[in-house]
Amino acid sequence: MLTHLVAVVLGVIEGIAEFLPISSTGHLIIAERLLRLTSTDFLTSFDITIQLGAILAVVMLFGKRLLTSWELLKRIVVAFIPTAVIGLVLYKIIKQLLGSPTVVLWMLGIGGVILIVFERWYDEPADAHENLETMPYRTAALLGVAQSVAVIPGVSRSAATIVGGLSLGLSRRAIVEFSFLLAIPTMAAASALDLYKSAGSFSGDQWGALSIGFVVSWLVALVAIRWLLQYIRSHDFTLFGMYRVIAALVFAVLLH
Repeated sequence: MLTHLVAVVLGVIEGIAEFLPISSTGHLIIAERLLRLTSTDFLTSFDITIQLGAILAVVMLFGKRLLTSWELLKRIVVAFIPTAVIGLVLYKIIKQLLGSPTVVLWMLGIGGVILIVFERWYDEPADAHENLETMPYRTAALLGVAQSVAVIPGVSRSAATIVGGLSLGLSRRAIVEFSFLLAIPTMAAASALDLYKSAGSFSGDQWGALSIGFVVSWLVALVAIRWLLQYIRSHDFTLFGMYRVIAALVFAVLLH
């Protein structure tokens, strides 16, 4: 059974990890194994749905900008389409992968190495694209394709989007902000789809745990988003890559 205390712990993990390039889903899966929680359909739904709390944080911080910029909204829709199509097609496979810590460990480690190597190679150009409202639609679509790789747990939606955006010529701050904004339709759709398919089987206690996880992830995500925006002003993502590699090794030992 998912107790309220465990729901708080998982909500904290989601709020911290959702927008950092370290994979919130991967961390939730590993945490649940370490806490010896039984893998159930509800637990999988819990992991997907508490992302709405983190989304609420983005809406509070960036919603006004999104609602007042039709050009930005159109680009987010274009970027969302590839993820939506792939998510619908692979829904059953994705839910099966969410129960595999082995996949998570490999993706955490490989993703960490990619981040480290990428940052050693990458040098942000002086003319990096800053204005999301004038970003080419082709770039937006390619970012959606990049994000769709994160249907594999452990990859990290934000990491895939950020690396894709930097490779396509966006500035570091611009792609981080776009990653936040693109998360709104992406995670809202994933949560809505799962709730539509599963909510009828939830008990009262389960709804209580879900509500707690939602609120905690929302509050923690508010802090994490502000921190990341400050961090990238003078740092790259190498530290996150190093963390991913170390975490994958540590988790592998703990789960052995």
